[in-house]
Amino acid sequence: MRTRSTSVVVRTLVGLLLAAGAVTASVVPASAAPLPVSYNFFSGIPYALGHPGGSLPGSNDFRCRPTAEHPNPVVLVHGTGGGSMTNWGTYVPLLRNEGYCVFALTYGTVTSIAPFDQVGGMGRIETSAAQLRTFVDRVRQATGAAKVDIVGHSQGTLMPTWFVRYLGGASSVGRYVSLAPLWNGTGGAVGAQAGVVARRLGITETGLPVCAACGQMQTGSALLAKVNAGGGPYVPGIAYTNISTMYDEAVIPYTSGQVAGRPGDDVTNIVVQNGCSADHSDHVAVAASRRAATYVLNALDPAHPRSVPCLPVLPIVG
Repeated sequence: MRTRSTSVVVRTLVGLLLAAGAVTASVVPASAAPLPVSYNFFSGIPYALGHPGGSLPGSNDFRCRPTAEHPNPVVLVHGTGGGSMTNWGTYVPLLRNEGYCVFALTYGTVTSIAPFDQVGGMGRIETSAAQLRTFVDRVRQATGAAKVDIVGHSQGTLMPTWFVRYLGGASSVGRYVSLAPLWNGTGGAVGAQAGVVARRLGITETGLPVCAACGQMQTGSALLAKVNAGGGPYVPGIAYTNISTMYDEAVIPYTSGQVAGRPGDDVTNIVVQNGCSADHSDHVAVAASRRAATYVLNALDPAHPRSVPCLPVLPIVG
């Protein structure tokens, strides 16, 4: 059985091939001039191809010390089929230029062979959450920060809540910003029924070829039941911002990520097309949309909100 989540994997692989001949981005030290920001989802791929095992310029500098303005380092958590470089070509330079200490991991890989070591999010979500815990612990120890802020995309919006709820991460996270979240999974009623059929055929929730996490993101999965146990996915004390696009073809329906909080929860739900019909971001492009990125900046620093632009955005590339 093939889930819609696997379409992200296909796009990433295609993007790797298309970008193979592209010009590699220049290396800019974190302390130098502002890094160039490209609002194109695939902008990190050329650097990933030219620097296997590396990090995008501006990220994973464990000598970085948070400022009083931005005391929490930002940890970027990629989606299914993504990686620390391939998923974050827009956000690493954007956040670094804003003065944040920026970190990104690749989790859930099935191979260490470059460039496919950047195809992550394939393993069981529980296992990936343990990898995130180790990474966050390292970031906090290196930077001296009490907490980190998380910015996730796709599976990277769901997996960290396992870390927060079940691996002791609640005290380590301040703000939790989600691009294309899927708190109730993908597929809706059809997806839930497909899961029932799969189980009758002997296909377990984590038994899909290559992508063990894909079945766990299907509506009605046992993992989602645990994520939402107690009335929802949110943990008191963490500020959540959910940023969805109505053109999401991987999270179906897109409202799966627009879950209201319970009394006492700090939750803000945003749909990028509300007030801006020109933004046609799909599941991929929402991680490169300038409009969505401004919402992210405002979520990370609500004390200094900026005007959110409305600009044309194409599907896939941004």
